[in-house]
Amino acid sequence: MLEDVAGIRRVVLACGTVDLRKGIDGFAQIIGSKYELNPFEKGTLFLFCGRRSDRMKGLLWMGTGFLLLYKRFEDGSLSWPRTTQEAADITEEQFKLLMLGLNPIEPKIKDVAPSKIY
Repeated sequence: MLEDVAGIRRVVLACGTVDLRKGIDGFAQIIGSKYELNPFEKGTLFLFCGRRSDRMKGLLWMGTGFLLLYKRFEDGSLSWPRTTQEAADITEEQFKLLMLGLNPIEPKIKDVAPSKIY
């Protein structure tokens, strides 16, 4: 997967919402000023989500330049952590949950009330 090719060792979520119309320079500025992290940290993938929860962007410094990633869910949406304005490190397992559309910080399973009683 991408982690193997790009050498991703750390994944950081920019919790809350971000304007996804931004490009590389805009996201790098947010990482540095809002979250006080270094956007030039090799192997760190920074992930952003906008108000619409069906897409996200990622920014990764490759050592010689930035890689800007974009993912759009065709059916469904992300459950992105919206309550905090901080950046959160996530594990490899949490990254897999996120790629499935689940909230990696607080995954929860909804209780379902059966419509029929047998």
